[in-house]
Amino acid sequence: MRRLLLVALALALAALIGWLAWSADRHPVKRMPPTAFVNRAEAEQAVASAWREFAESERQQLGNDWRDKTLAVDGKVLRWLEQRFGDKPAEGWSLFISLHGGGGAPAHVNDQQWRNQIRLYQHPGAIFVAPRAPTDNWNLWHESHIDGLLDRLIAGGIVTQGVNPDRVYLLGYSAGGDGVYQLAPRLADRFAAASMMAGHPNEASPIGLRNLPFAIWCGAEDKAYNRNRIAAEWLAKLDELAAAEPGAYVHSGKIVPGKGHWMELEDRAALTWMAGFTRNPWPKTVVWRQDDVTHDRFYWLGLPNPETAKAGQVIRASVEGQVIEIQTADVKAVDLWLSDQLLDLDRPVVVKVNGKVIHDAQVHRHIRAIHASLGARMDPRMAATAVLNLSW
Repeated sequence: MRRLLLVALALALAALIGWLAWSADRHPVKRMPPTAFVNRAEAEQAVASAWREFAESERQQLGNDWRDKTLAVDGKVLRWLEQRFGDKPAEGWSLFISLHGGGGAPAHVNDQQWRNQIRLYQHPGAIFVAPRAPTDNWNLWHESHIDGLLDRLIAGGIVTQGVNPDRVYLLGYSAGGDGVYQLAPRLADRFAAASMMAGHPNEASPIGLRNLPFAIWCGAEDKAYNRNRIAAEWLAKLDELAAAEPGAYVHSGKIVPGKGHWMELEDRAALTWMAGFTRNPWPKTVVWRQDDVTHDRFYWLGLPNPETAKAGQVIRASVEGQVIEIQTADVKAVDLWLSDQLLDLDRPVVVKVNGKVIHDAQVHRHIRAIHASLGARMDPRMAATAVLNLSW
């Protein structure tokens, strides 16, 4: 009996040792400290592993949010209506976030606009979400809490609903169009395309739209707040920006003859146009202009100290080969969130600021950068594998 027990224990120990060796071979990056440097294959594996862990840690709460169609961030609550059209595509659902009009009106008026918004648009293979603005203020879609709420909404769609992170779209009508004018340039790295219908931009600028296809639709007779005139001016500005940089500032739209504030759904044409685009999360050139609601990351650019962000600041940076050139910078320090999707991290990286070389060395991939990137933005397609902190 004793001999049989010893044999059984030996077999169990051999099996355990074999399993541990197999597990280590399959997941070597899990045993690495956060500061460990990794090669390209290990970095890709670490991104996949870290994303699974981040997604799993949030899955229950995000799933509850989507089940209840309600989420809260920093005391502000976002509710939404939802429709799905067709079957889920192999590459994942498209997500259209459709912002309602109203604003500066009693709650029941904004509620009516909200319920109407979900009925306006559709596209096959898409989830349409019409959020209810948390407030009834005139600027209901460009208050500071909106950014975080939309981030959370998108994250929930990706983690729990099978949304393709590169096929998220923003659109809005009237006051919702006001929001699109504001939100699209400052959140351009979240979306594949955006469309503004019958809104007003207030102080917003189009220069952050370099990598975000943008449509403008407005009735030619929509004269309140000069919506028609300003929409035409924005289309002209986008024409100029696109002419100066061929391939950038892709845009479309129409000033609809004979139509006032209600375009009788002619603007539905924007949906097919928008759906023709997928997001590029790693564009070679980025133009980042801070709005009055500031951020600390935009595509692969970041700010080491968010308190230095000020409305109107501009950073323009480009990648050519292994050279990153910061041509415009209204700041004195940046974080460069890097990936092999942007340049080759096995080779030295040169960084220039206003023509002067301030860095010329390899930037190592490491686990800490991956976790920091995913912790700040729950978006597996934007996960950086290295970060370079620079000041000048």
